Amino acid sequence: MTKVKSDRTHYVSPRATDNVEGFSMKKPDHPIDLPYIGSVRPRSTDAIESSNWMLGCETLDRDYADYHQYKEYISALGIKVLRMQGGWAKTEKVQGIYDWTWMDNIIHDAVDRGFMPWLQTGYGNPIYPGGGGENLGAGMPLSHEALTAYENWVAAMVSRYKEKVKDWEVWNEPNFSDNLVNTPEITADFNIRTATIIKSIQPDARISALALGHIDIEYVERFFLYLNEKKATGLFHNVTYHDYVYNPDANKLAVYKMKQIVEQYAPGMIMRQGENGAPSVGGTGGALSDYNWSELTQAKWDVRRMLENLGNDMECSIFGIIDMNYSGNGPIRRKNTKGIIESASDNQAVRPKIAFYAIQHVTSIFDHTLERLKTLKHTHQIASRGSRPAYSINTDRSISVYGYRNKATQKQLYAMWADDAIPRDKYEPKYLEFSVENGNFDDPVYVDIITGGVYEIPAEQQSIVGDIYTFKNIPVYDSPILVADRSLISMK
Repeated sequence: MTKVKSDRTHYVSPRATDNVEGFSMKKPDHPIDLPYIGSVRPRSTDAIESSNWMLGCETLDRDYADYHQYKEYISALGIKVLRMQGGWAKTEKVQGIYDWTWMDNIIHDAVDRGFMPWLQTGYGNPIYPGGGGENLGAGMPLSHEALTAYENWVAAMVSRYKEKVKDWEVWNEPNFSDNLVNTPEITADFNIRTATIIKSIQPDARISALALGHIDIEYVERFFLYLNEKKATGLFHNVTYHDYVYNPDANKLAVYKMKQIVEQYAPGMIMRQGENGAPSVGGTGGALSDYNWSELTQAKWDVRRMLENLGNDMECSIFGIIDMNYSGNGPIRRKNTKGIIESASDNQAVRPKIAFYAIQHVTSIFDHTLERLKTLKHTHQIASRGSRPAYSINTDRSISVYGYRNKATQKQLYAMWADDAIPRDKYEPKYLEFSVENGNFDDPVYVDIITGGVYEIPAEQQSIVGDIYTFKNIPVYDSPILVADRSLISMK
């Protein structure tokens, strides 16, 4: 590893390339004017006991992606839970005959690698009259014949995989594009019907409700009112929502309103961001396409959303592992570049993108060993006031700040970023003074999540007065940086 002089007369960037399964990528060259120490060491799935993160492996049921093209990459991300779709129409192409070969290959391989499939019971099957559609935005099966066939398929799938799959989800984005067929009441009844079948076969199953396509407060309220009237909220372990907004921090109020409704009808139910990500190329298929995205802005969006979810106690699934080549009659007919791996037109994996590596840095650091400082408050006048942690930062610009500590050592870590705009395709730091009351550091360092670079905070940029730690001229920009005790960062 190249060393730098402590007088900071030379800048040495993090290692220019990182290798993942034989592929390499040039990282963004952020000219961070701090002495470089090393870089965050990624941790594999088997090295992490548990964490807040899940990974989207969707659209395999429609062959828009190929699990076997990217399976070797997953462990390097340090994520255990994989979101997948069951694919009724792919499994039952002839009425009453199930061909599980495609799914067996995926489920068995994933479990053998130490992953935990989170399997969705969608979409519909047009071989049955009234069987619903097999693409995003389609209606649910509604006829008696189709509902009976759907129930039989769900029962067969749960029976087949109950020893390998514990996490399930019902349908996907029933309100997509303001779908008028899937009313909140029909969706709630369909969720109850599906969850009842799953629980009858696998009583300890964890079931995700709703999978809301965009946050519609009236839809959420009517859905939970119906569940409550049927005394069915206890069937579900968590409620999932998907909310694509150009600024990943712009949906906090909508999420808060949704959380209030969930707490009213199902106190204690877990909230899960079940699908979220940004494209790496502008003008491609799917949500958020009308912006000039780049690999850097995608990476910034993804890690901001991950850490914003974590800071607000939301579980978080990243969409998705690889670019998806949409085709057929669905509402999306172009490549969806939200993958953190680039794919070719034949679904071959080409290379990891910047976001892949940035996500590695998040998962390496933020695992079950940390706990959030839930009473952390912002103050304009930092002063020692007792045991409650507080921070100040010398700007009127909107900055997200979340604090954490190691459960065993109590050493601290603070994540922060400028959250007031869509991520920009450049490095534009503000040099800020950040103070922490009731801080706990032995050796504070600066970490850039995008590059994984770890830097010394020189003595002249630190001061400690009692339990107040002040860090001066800290570069803060529109992607997460950390001020952390060095013991909390695994480095290479």
